[in-house]
Amino acid sequence: MEPRIINPTAPRTLPELNDVNRPFWTGGAEGQLLIQRCSACRLWVHPPTNACQHCGGDLREQAVLGTGTIFTFTVNHQQYHPDVQPPYVIAIVVLDEQEDLRLPTNIVNADPGELWCGQPVRVLFEPNGEVYVPVFEPVMVTRARL
Repeated sequence: MEPRIINPTAPRTLPELNDVNRPFWTGGAEGQLLIQRCSACRLWVHPPTNACQHCGGDLREQAVLGTGTIFTFTVNHQQYHPDVQPPYVIAIVVLDEQEDLRLPTNIVNADPGELWCGQPVRVLFEPNGEVYVPVFEPVMVTRARL
């Protein structure tokens, strides 16, 4: 898959890479969102850890589609850092592979006033040295009016 890369727009505190989390944070270089999956019970697991929380089985990184929906979000209007211009969106995205597979992230390329819970999104990656931070953008669909 061709990486969908965007330019970093804000400074980030980057993770310290280790053997457990490295695939998640570096998979974006190849355009892949890599999530651990249990080889025994097939449960997807995030954040990266040493063993399956459900059955204790071995975990292996596997590429997911990189699509999901916004579970919840907040729009930050306060400027906490001089280089980070508000507003910006902090969200929890549920990946399509499993109904409880949730990632904390930012929503980019969107008007915060146009976002809604349940909105389809897709992954993009912000390169920061060796780390490729997964962020999400809305997939253009029209929201049904109730």
